[in-house]
Amino acid sequence: MSNSPRAGLAVAGLSLGTALNPLNSSMIAVALVVLRADFGLDVATVTWVITAFYLTSAAGQPLMGRLADRFGPRRLFMLGMALVTVTCAVAPLAPNFALLCVARAFMALGTATAYPSAVVMVGALAREANVKSTRPLGRIQMANTSAAAVGPVVGGLLVSLVGWQALFLINVPLALAAILLVWRFAPADEGRERGRVSELVRDSDIPGILAFLGAMVLVMMALLDVLPGYRWWLLGGGTLLTVLFVWRELRFSPPFLDLRLLGRNRPLLLVYLGFAVFSGVYYFAFFGLPQLLQEAGGYDPGVVGLLMLPLAAMSVVVTPLAVRGIDRFGVKRMLIAGVVLLIVASGAMWLLTASFAIPLVLALTALLGVPYGVVGLASSQGMYLSTRPEERGVAAGIYQTCRYLGAITATVLIGIFYATGVNQANWGLMVFVMLGLGAVVLVVSLLWRERAA
Repeated sequence: MSNSPRAGLAVAGLSLGTALNPLNSSMIAVALVVLRADFGLDVATVTWVITAFYLTSAAGQPLMGRLADRFGPRRLFMLGMALVTVTCAVAPLAPNFALLCVARAFMALGTATAYPSAVVMVGALAREANVKSTRPLGRIQMANTSAAAVGPVVGGLLVSLVGWQALFLINVPLALAAILLVWRFAPADEGRERGRVSELVRDSDIPGILAFLGAMVLVMMALLDVLPGYRWWLLGGGTLLTVLFVWRELRFSPPFLDLRLLGRNRPLLLVYLGFAVFSGVYYFAFFGLPQLLQEAGGYDPGVVGLLMLPLAAMSVVVTPLAVRGIDRFGVKRMLIAGVVLLIVASGAMWLLTASFAIPLVLALTALLGVPYGVVGLASSQGMYLSTRPEERGVAAGIYQTCRYLGAITATVLIGIFYATGVNQANWGLMVFVMLGLGAVVLVVSLLWRERAA
């Protein structure tokens, strides 16, 4: 982005805002024990502070993308960051745990504006800097992929030095910095929908949006089993709302989500499928490995956080190289190369069934970081190329939802495999599942073709 300092600073602001969602989704994990003690909670109840964030993020990303497409990404980004600032400033004062979960939901909604808005602005920023779209998208993706990995380490330091309140307060200066950079350096929004409020509301497909949000929340609550004993009721309700959503979208014009257009866009559907399954493979390791190292390996949680750091470090180091690779060899070749590396890294994880030696763990987490950086960037670039400019906001929102679907699926499967014990034998079985999912991603990547202009 050196061709345009203004564009570079705008991308920095967008990257900072984009990092807040994955950062806050992961660093709260280290505060669960402290929150249980402070509010007198049991294990099942305290996890709602994570569930509220997950549900709101996954359901809200496509909605925020649609709003960015309709009314402008720059103003939506700043509005979202303002919501984060206010919420995180008052959240430490919450008198009870229920309000704290509400604050987490509002924080998730605010941070959900960042990635879709950033993707919508990529084209204008690339033109301003006279570079290919892979350059700004690579920087944004770098922030998106690395923030979740460093979250537990950052969260551990904040909780140990200040308390759980610091996990909210740290967002205030970060969100304000993102607002300032985007307000000062990002290009103004191009012409978007205008008109009377009644007309805008009428054309917003409110019933379709509510059906989509309701279906997403109910299905994910069923997957997470947040209400034990009601999983099948939640799944049934989610399925019913999905049917109603499809019926509504096929009849209403303009729809919240153009299902006919999406159905004809095979490249975009393949990107979503591949990225959802890829995210499942990644989160198998991201969520499953720390538990294995703590319970079976006997490592202290702080040490485990440090052992996971190479994953984030390598994904950051590899991303600029992946940008150059995509510019030179194309998206598909880099995507396939990254998936092959993913399968190799997944297979290498089987070595942990024999040893927990620190050099081995560091080497394996670093190895996994390579395909995470490559596939993450190639997938986001594939999504970008597979959509029209006026659709990129909602497309980016659904793309992020695919990440959460993969993470939630991995969490459910880890619970199944670890049900009989967190040990090396069960980890070996999980490695075989990771290899199978990696093979699915490879097939999807081979089928993908860049969408014709």
